[in-house]
Amino acid sequence: MDLHLTGDPEADALLTSQPLALLVGMLLDQQVAMETAFVGPKKLVDRLGSLDAAAIAAQDPEEFAAVCATPPAVHRFPGSMAGRIQALCAFLVEHYDGDAAALWTSGEPDGREILRRLQALPGFGKQKAQIFLALLGKQRGLTAPGWREAAGAYGEEDAFRSIADVVDEDSLLRVRETKKAAKAAAKAAKG
Repeated sequence: MDLHLTGDPEADALLTSQPLALLVGMLLDQQVAMETAFVGPKKLVDRLGSLDAAAIAAQDPEEFAAVCATPPAVHRFPGSMAGRIQALCAFLVEHYDGDAAALWTSGEPDGREILRRLQALPGFGKQKAQIFLALLGKQRGLTAPGWREAAGAYGEEDAFRSIADVVDEDSLLRVRETKKAAKAAAKAAKG
């Protein structure tokens, strides 16, 4: 199943074909629009020639930060996100030989184990890990037992809560409306 997360066919093709690109896109998905975050890996490939965890982890931090800051920047906070991308890549090299997909394929893990592995990643808290797990299950063919339960509300069918539910422009708008309503409800609850 091809991903349609960004509105950019080349960026979506990269996300579909390279697990590291998808993982980096998820890492970047904070304080920017979802589709902007997931275009970030394509910007890196355009500048670096490829997306390789070992090469990124080994790159000089200042040079990599400059790559991320080159207009258009990979993220609105390119310096801090460059450090997070390198930390993520270093973790993958150390624990998974640089293979992002091993997070959800190595040893036939169930949903809870995949969630645990995702939460161990630098820059991934529980919510980000659950969203990514839901994305794997809903759009990348993950069939690990218990993935929906481990993903929590993000694993629900037709939830329209996150990037895991974005398959086209209409679903993107539905996710935005759900997020907007949740923020309004939280603000109203505060007082």
